[in-house]
Amino acid sequence: MRKKIVAGNWKMNLDYNEGLALFSEITNMVKDEITGKQQAVVCSPFIHLHSLVQMAKGYDKVSVGAQNAHQAESGAYTGEVSAKMLKSVGVEYVILGHSERRQYFGETNELLAKKTDTALANDLKPIFCIGETLQERESNVHFQVIKDQLIEGVFHLDAANFAKLVIAYEPVWAIGTGVTASSDQAQEIHAFIRKEIAAKYNQQVADDTTILYGGSCNPKNAPELFAQADIDGGLIGGASLKSRDFVDILRVFNA
Repeated sequence: MRKKIVAGNWKMNLDYNEGLALFSEITNMVKDEITGKQQAVVCSPFIHLHSLVQMAKGYDKVSVGAQNAHQAESGAYTGEVSAKMLKSVGVEYVILGHSERRQYFGETNELLAKKTDTALANDLKPIFCIGETLQERESNVHFQVIKDQLIEGVFHLDAANFAKLVIAYEPVWAIGTGVTASSDQAQEIHAFIRKEIAAKYNQQVADDTTILYGGSCNPKNAPELFAQADIDGGLIGGASLKSRDFVDILRVFNA
């Protein structure tokens, strides 16, 4: 049975003390309010990670993730952070291929395949992001774009390693814009992704893969989105910076 996950992506926000204060609020709310088996994953900037891992001890429903990792194990890559470094401080998850990394830093499917391999080799669980731009959707090539991102980014993995991934679908046109894909639009893409996974591996692997929706998800639209058959949670941006909003999204799975 696939996991229900709500992952918060803090992006480049919050100084050290602000991050610790927010995480403390989240963990206490989760402890008091989350009654199901859903999992919260908080993906913070690098400066917070060690402290958040320590704070998360004893909270089995809260995990810590990074927002990126380099594809090399080590080396002369000034300013970069390796998967081994992340694992050494207890990080469990890492976001790879977020649309902002693809857009602003030129990350390609080929590069992300290497990052995925390195993350898995260091026992990190990738949250692998895929999705189309507005131009690609309007040109009616969005299904092919997503298929290519899967094939070139993660379909080189064997079934055992692919099973360690979480997939996050990001309609790029709905990130930070306040525009959200309708629940039907989101479900259509999630079902397509699951169908492609089944075709590559088998139906069991597809059925066990957690697929998150990552496009302006908030407490108001989360119930309708999460009610869809193939949407298993969310990758949350702005709403993850407010403890009440983030935990309210997580609470949707209590019902």
